[in-house]
Amino acid sequence: MKPSGSRGGKLLLFFLAGLVLASFAVAQNSQVQGLIVGRSGATMTVKTQDGEPIVVVLTSDTQVEETQGALKLRKKQLGMTALIPGLPVQVKGTMNDQHQLVADTVKFKASDLKTAQDIQAGLAPTEQQVEANQSNIAANQQEIEANQAKIAANREAIAEANKRFGQLGEYNILDEVTVLFANGKAEVEAKYKPQLLALAQKALTINGYIIQVQGYASSVGSAALNQKLSLERADNVLAILEQDGNIPLTNILAPGAMGSSNPVGPNETVEGQAENRRVVVRVLQNKGIAGT
Repeated sequence: MKPSGSRGGKLLLFFLAGLVLASFAVAQNSQVQGLIVGRSGATMTVKTQDGEPIVVVLTSDTQVEETQGALKLRKKQLGMTALIPGLPVQVKGTMNDQHQLVADTVKFKASDLKTAQDIQAGLAPTEQQVEANQSNIAANQQEIEANQAKIAANREAIAEANKRFGQLGEYNILDEVTVLFANGKAEVEAKYKPQLLALAQKALTINGYIIQVQGYASSVGSAALNQKLSLERADNVLAILEQDGNIPLTNILAPGAMGSSNPVGPNETVEGQAENRRVVVRVLQNKGIAGT
């Protein structure tokens, strides 16, 4: 019969081994908060509050959630294309052996996403509001002063946001395709599909590529309609890249609804309006990867 001390020693060893394994598992589970400052392939770089950059790996299992409400109890599932530079996020996941955080969940506030999208869109909504305020110059002086105060507040917020977004990574543009649209339409004409597929094939050969899709409209019609059209155009182009070009969502930035901002032609002419009804697709690579 074996001494009881031997059994006790084995039990102690098993207990200690369990503690070590549990401690290792806890150490591997991590959570970070910070600002997305770059996207490269299926990874993004998050700058934490203490200034430390963390590389986050996105996978097909990564859950992307937009929180709403004061208590953040309402959640909305979004695609990884919403993870754009300039967006404050909270990431939970597991550290891999390369000290990268493999994301299980990425959460952010709806208001933060709206701010990041507005800045990506060139602050078009604010510019339209300024134009609307200026057009009401005939209103009484008190209302004008109130509008001017609102504009000043907006400008301060923009300046603060620009300061925050000034640290975004720079990219090389390695390929670009412009798709034009008929007036009031969002369908992609068949002649553009080969160009989009050729761009997708080229992108798949580039290390750490990112696809940027930005939709535009002419100034004809209301601002709300133009914003809607520009988003629908970008979404339709994105569908071709994803479904036919085999571009994974981890490598796509959110379709930018640019509205009637940044016109390339004069909106006073039919020809200029036709040039402005467009979607611009770019293949980007972080200059850090390219070594330039």
